[in-house]
Amino acid sequence: MTDTTIRSTAAATTPAPHATAVLDDAHTGDIRGALGTIRHDDTAPRRGLSAKLKTLLAIVGPGLIVMVGDNDAGAFTTYGQAGQNYGTHLLWTLLLLVPVLYVNQEMVLRLGAVTGVGHARLILERFGKFWGAFSVIDLFLLNALTLVTEFIGITLAAGYLGLPKVGAVLLAAAVIIASAFTGSFRRFERIAIALCAASLLLVPLYFMVHPSTGQMAHDFVVPHLPGGPGQLSAVMLLIIGIVGTTVAPWQLFFQQSYVIDKRITPRYMGYEKADLWIGIAIVVLGAAALMGCAAAAFAGTSGAGAFTDTAGIAHGLAAHAGKLAGVLFAIALLDASIIGAFAVSLSTAYAIGDVFGIRHSLHRGVGGAKGFYGVYAGLVAAAAAIVLIPGSPLGLLTEGVQTLAGVLLPSASVFLLLLCNDRAVLGPWVNGRRTNAFTAAVVGVLVTLSVILTAAVLFPDLGPGTILGIMAGCGGAGVLALGYAEVRRRRKGWARGGRPVDRTGRDDWRMPPLETLTRPVLSTGHKVGLAALRTYLLLAMVLVVVKIVQVALGH
Repeated sequence: MTDTTIRSTAAATTPAPHATAVLDDAHTGDIRGALGTIRHDDTAPRRGLSAKLKTLLAIVGPGLIVMVGDNDAGAFTTYGQAGQNYGTHLLWTLLLLVPVLYVNQEMVLRLGAVTGVGHARLILERFGKFWGAFSVIDLFLLNALTLVTEFIGITLAAGYLGLPKVGAVLLAAAVIIASAFTGSFRRFERIAIALCAASLLLVPLYFMVHPSTGQMAHDFVVPHLPGGPGQLSAVMLLIIGIVGTTVAPWQLFFQQSYVIDKRITPRYMGYEKADLWIGIAIVVLGAAALMGCAAAAFAGTSGAGAFTDTAGIAHGLAAHAGKLAGVLFAIALLDASIIGAFAVSLSTAYAIGDVFGIRHSLHRGVGGAKGFYGVYAGLVAAAAAIVLIPGSPLGLLTEGVQTLAGVLLPSASVFLLLLCNDRAVLGPWVNGRRTNAFTAAVVGVLVTLSVILTAAVLFPDLGPGTILGIMAGCGGAGVLALGYAEVRRRRKGWARGGRPVDRTGRDDWRMPPLETLTRPVLSTGHKVGLAALRTYLLLAMVLVVVKIVQVALGH
């Protein structure tokens, strides 16, 4: 790849520097992306298609990597199961998730570019030690388990390709660790983007398997729940799995920290949003291709409705479209597992470094950020070791990851929404009314899905009537909360749209140092809501863990 350095073509006035909250001085300086460089003192406006394209190439990375990394081993499993068991009838869930993906990730990229501080550190500083510790601990545990699923994907792909399990796991772990240990942000990003490009193997696979394009287009835009009332529970749990694997908590922490490490500032917000849209397009097309290929491969066969694992899908594709199709799927699975491992490990190392104040940047060599690289390598090595332990309950670990991710996701979205309305943190970049309304609705849906998932884990025979009752109860609670907020607004005499936001000069606005900010004063409603959320999360996590242990012990 050639390096394109973007320089000012016209005289520009550099804004006066001021103190910001950036915690690691390696996070300031030139943007040195995989496909180009932007000098720190280059503040000239981009005029002309060529200048804008070069700027976009230099910025591309955070949105692309976080989205393609989302199509990891767990995603291959979930989308493949949907296609094998229900054809393309659940494609519409992907279309509904597009705005959710964009709004969530746009908010964290905004937080990263404006604040220069990672997600976990902001939660710690703005909401106290409990939530700060909770965010880091649950991220660490969940990411560690997610890494295990990535290595499970590697073993399944290697097994299909006829490669030795131990050798494949050790080699993959070595590649994942070595790629980050180069001491160069640019080299790491070039490796990551090359792996993202390899994910396009799903394109020739799609044309080899050739699912019905007309049927896929119909199911993409027309919602439909396959099966009768007796299958509602299974379908709903799979839909929750699709949501959990597509909108994962680690994504929020990863993109915010990666935007900071790449040194992206508010001046380039528009280009970073374009990068995010590119990533979303690729992840949705990849997910649709996986679902469509699995649907076509198993339609009318004895394997329809009998999903086992991704290796079974590879064999089904080979039987339907030839051996090459199975090989392409296995290579794509291997590639996806490695990308996922990159992103999940980095999100954890960034969060630990951010909260504990240790140097945490890919711009530094190993000697300059030993703790950061130690966390990264330790997680990868531990996950690889667990997969290689004979008799490890790998299937149970995969199920546990999906369940815990579904339980914890609402809390991540709640704090994301609160931070993006914190004027001391985002200033002129705070959320607008429409973004708040949409995000609040998304949080309500995520809470509902989380409650259903928790109930289903505790009570495997959960019937459709109970599921509908939970949905109705959560919907009623949401209506009551809206009513309370409206009554309170009228009593206080507040304007419906809230205080107006002055957005002038926002391209140069950065959050001041954290120690200069006044801790936000939460309203009674917010305190009650956070207390309820804390109680629910602790109870749900304990119950889920107990259930998983019982299953592991055979009770």
